[in-house]
Amino acid sequence: MSTINHLMVLYSGGTIGMQGSDRGLVPAAGFDARLHERLAAEPQRRMPPWRYRELSPPIDSANMNQQHWLAMRDAIVAAVEEDGCDAVLLLHGTDTLAYSAAALGFLLLGLGVPVVLTGAMLPADVPGSDAWDNLFGAVDALARGVAPGVHLYFGGRLLHGARATKLGSATFGAFAELPRQRHGEHAAALPAALPAALDYRRIRQPVSLAVLPLFPGLQAAQLRALLGSGVQGLVLECYGSGTGPSDDAELLEALREARRCGTVLIGISQCPHGHVAFGTYAAGNALSEAGLLGGDGMTREAALGKLFALLGAGLSADETEHWLRQDLCGECAGLPGASA
Repeated sequence: MSTINHLMVLYSGGTIGMQGSDRGLVPAAGFDARLHERLAAEPQRRMPPWRYRELSPPIDSANMNQQHWLAMRDAIVAAVEEDGCDAVLLLHGTDTLAYSAAALGFLLLGLGVPVVLTGAMLPADVPGSDAWDNLFGAVDALARGVAPGVHLYFGGRLLHGARATKLGSATFGAFAELPRQRHGEHAAALPAALPAALDYRRIRQPVSLAVLPLFPGLQAAQLRALLGSGVQGLVLECYGSGTGPSDDAELLEALREARRCGTVLIGISQCPHGHVAFGTYAAGNALSEAGLLGGDGMTREAALGKLFALLGAGLSADETEHWLRQDLCGECAGLPGASA
């Protein structure tokens, strides 16, 4: 455990700590008591020196929102800068675990310590639960040495926080990094190259964002209604390598109008193994010419979290588009020693 001198265990709720009720499983506070009991029952289990904090009240992660992301960001920064922790383990519900991991990756740029998120498919008190395997597996991974940044540990695997996706609702191996091709340009000399607005110390503000998958029959009026609701950024999930209804002039004009009004538009592939290459098809070029920025191989979770971090920092639409094109933490470029 020599690589960790002081661990913060931060509990936000989720299935890992839930208990039964007449309405089904509900979040429960006081997970530290159960952790202490487990450690007492397994004297061979070693933990580094650790502290415990929990967000109040703990939530079902299906209720996760931007304010919770900001609260978790604040708690992690406080653990490092005020409590002197050199690693953080965040216990989180699985429904939005990948969304939070991605968002925190962009909210904590430059923090310089490893943050690992984990959770469970079954509550810790249920026989056969994966809770303790995931929790102690994440601790063991940290003890072996984890690079600074945000990671997700689940089912015996340490995953990149901005590249992970939940694939299953009833399997212990619910999360994976899908082989999406990534060709983004690395931002040079991070964090020195970042504007001050993107530093982890900078507080973000809530942002009105939306995600919309393209589908056969999507009407321009539907897109206009969404764009007219005040959204500052839209993640448009395109077909294949970034195509869409290029023969719908009204829909394309809705995109152009939104971009002229300052809405940031980013396109990603709705294919699990997809990436955006607008130049491959004329139908993709049409979307690009209408103002849609290509998101390369970013996942929905990464694109949404990145938009939040950039626009929430107060960057203009043009500044946001510039940094969307840059790889900030491995979300849209190849990682050293890893395949795309």
